[in-house]
Amino acid sequence: MLNDKWKNNRISIIIPTYNSAQTLPKCLEYIFDQTYKNIEIIIVNDGSIDSTQEILKRYQSKVKIINQKNQGAPSARNRGFRESTGEYLLFIDADVYLKKDCVQKMFQTLQENPKTAYAYSSFRWGWKKFKLWKFNAEKLKQMPYIHTCSLTKRETFPVGGFDETLKRFQDWDLWLTMLKNNHYGIWIPEILFTTSTKKNTISSWIPAFVYNYFPWLAKKRIKKYDNAKNIILRKH
Repeated sequence: MLNDKWKNNRISIIIPTYNSAQTLPKCLEYIFDQTYKNIEIIIVNDGSIDSTQEILKRYQSKVKIINQKNQGAPSARNRGFRESTGEYLLFIDADVYLKKDCVQKMFQTLQENPKTAYAYSSFRWGWKKFKLWKFNAEKLKQMPYIHTCSLTKRETFPVGGFDETLKRFQDWDLWLTMLKNNHYGIWIPEILFTTSTKKNTISSWIPAFVYNYFPWLAKKRIKKYDNAKNIILRKH
């Protein structure tokens, strides 16, 4: 049960979208159905060339829509952040489906643990469960295990936001930047959202350990993965 005084806190849900006509309506319906209601929804349409723009017209009375030329996920997220007003931020892609109490549980966890900067949870990637573990700074330095879909305090969000020069692992880079600033996360041991495995979403977030379950995917992407990982490790 939420403390009444907490309900005055606004949460900004920021959705970058690129050619996400297949998944965006379902993503939004799950957000509208959240038990926590003090939410603003900002969608940054990053130059979609499918029917995304037509779909967005259905929701223009419920969400704030920003259209920009295609600049990539980090740029779209940063644009959404600049346009947001909430004390808390939740970045989700258009292929993420939140459980009904996802926002409330993440928010309540932060309220009950005021020294933490963000709350993350276990999740499903398609049919596969990723149960994760308690926040571990040393493990975070080695692998990207925290999903972008984590509720973050605005006051702890890095000044530069997401690094727009990175092609991959922008979320991992963000958490490592926050770690440098002594901002830590807290794990919620529940599955609070599902990510679709459909293509044409703005990003194909795949945690490092997913390759253990899908070796064919490892063979296909291992070189790009290693190159991107080395860029992050050199930076931090």
